[in-house]
Amino acid sequence: MKQRIITALILGPLVILGVFQLPFIGFMLMLGAITLIGLWEWTQFIESGNRATKMILLLTGFLTSFSCIPSQSVLSPELSGALAVVILIGAIWWIVASGLAITYPKSAPLWKESDILRFAFGLLTLLPFFWSIVALRAVNLDADFYYGAKLVMYVCALVWAADSGAYFTGKRFGKHKMAPHVSPNKTIEGLVGGLVVALLVGWGFATWFELEFSTPWLMILLTLVTVVISVLGDLVESMFKRVAGIKDSSNIIPGHGGVLDRVDSLTAAFPVFTILYFMLQ
Repeated sequence: MKQRIITALILGPLVILGVFQLPFIGFMLMLGAITLIGLWEWTQFIESGNRATKMILLLTGFLTSFSCIPSQSVLSPELSGALAVVILIGAIWWIVASGLAITYPKSAPLWKESDILRFAFGLLTLLPFFWSIVALRAVNLDADFYYGAKLVMYVCALVWAADSGAYFTGKRFGKHKMAPHVSPNKTIEGLVGGLVVALLVGWGFATWFELEFSTPWLMILLTLVTVVISVLGDLVESMFKRVAGIKDSSNIIPGHGGVLDRVDSLTAAFPVFTILYFMLQ
């Protein structure tokens, strides 16, 4: 626990500084580096072939997305074209993946013997994660450089608050397991506690950051949906690790495991929040 706290105290401010202070291209490079590490860690979930070959295939898929998504669409005030398609596919993927996690191990025969599906799952997890954060960071970029950064941190705050709220509530009141075959410690009571904490934190952050939502009800809806899908995203990565027989995706972050272990909930939260934010605003 001590190592986890020390690492969090070091990395947390660095991430916040990167989100708010890096120029847009620098931010994309930082996020791209995180995504590449995540792709490298994902190679463990694909059984056949050596890791270098699997990484080359995943990297090819990632780089191909840049040729499909023109820079002007990223900076557009509206989500459209290939960028919208990638993020929408990501949001749909998380609905499907959540179903796989909740019904595990019954769902396992549908995909665990297919390396092609595992390869596709990696791209579906990390490409929409990257592009949805880029799209959020670019919101109002010319008029207000920090507005998109506030949106990115808003989603992070929701997920972190929900995670903390679910942990303490589940530990105190948890009785009904969400997906006992995937993550025995996650409970329905914990989810409810996480939702309550996230709503309170989300309201505070939206007020503090002066974020604009068309109605307060939209903010509440976005918060609830984002938190629920983030919790399920955590379950999905736990499912993949269980099938692969590994505890952590890597040991690159002392006390925390790997990049995927830290961003698993965020990989689900960002595409869903982003597509709803642009569709409903």
